[in-house]
Amino acid sequence: MKKLLLFNVLCCLSLLGFAQQKGEWRARLRATAVVPDASATISTIGGSADISNTVIPELDFTYFLFNRVSANLILGTTRHKVTATGTALGDVDLGKVWLLPPTLTFLYHQPVSKGILPYVGAGINYTIFYGIKEGPAIADISYKNKFGFATQLGLDIDISKKWFINIDAKKIWLKTENTVTTVPEVAGGATVHADTKINPWLLSVGAGFKF
Repeated sequence: MKKLLLFNVLCCLSLLGFAQQKGEWRARLRATAVVPDASATISTIGGSADISNTVIPELDFTYFLFNRVSANLILGTTRHKVTATGTALGDVDLGKVWLLPPTLTFLYHQPVSKGILPYVGAGINYTIFYGIKEGPAIADISYKNKFGFATQLGLDIDISKKWFINIDAKKIWLKTENTVTTVPEVAGGATVHADTKINPWLLSVGAGFKF
């Protein structure tokens, strides 16, 4: 009886311990809601900032450095509408901008049963701002590329030997510095500076493949 119990325990540990292996790759394609938690400090005219939500496709690649520890590279790009709110000039449409935020995280995976693999981790993000389209009252606007800190929490659920469903949530602490110049008809073409916090949540669901 004791031998049978020991055998069952070892089988369970094997299932948990070998849910993933050192050297294994995983790729995931997800639909991701990008939800900024935006605010800003704006010189001269005061006010804050509002940055629109968006939904994008997101791709990531995971490589297991050890049986339960992986490196995770996240790729995607987003376009947002940006508004300066509550300023001395009222709400000002600053236009739209693309963000390219490649993110590298290191994850710890803890199997809880056969085919169910939650993970948690943290890492670094570098956001590049491009494709700027100024609003109608804006002559020029700049965004400074920045590093940020990222945390990640998620779950892989196997549906076959190679395929799985993924649920994932990330928080990125991201800020940028802006210089904004209005057109001459607005405040005489004034130039203001802003420190803008974007701090987006990324909420995702998708599918993945092991190889």
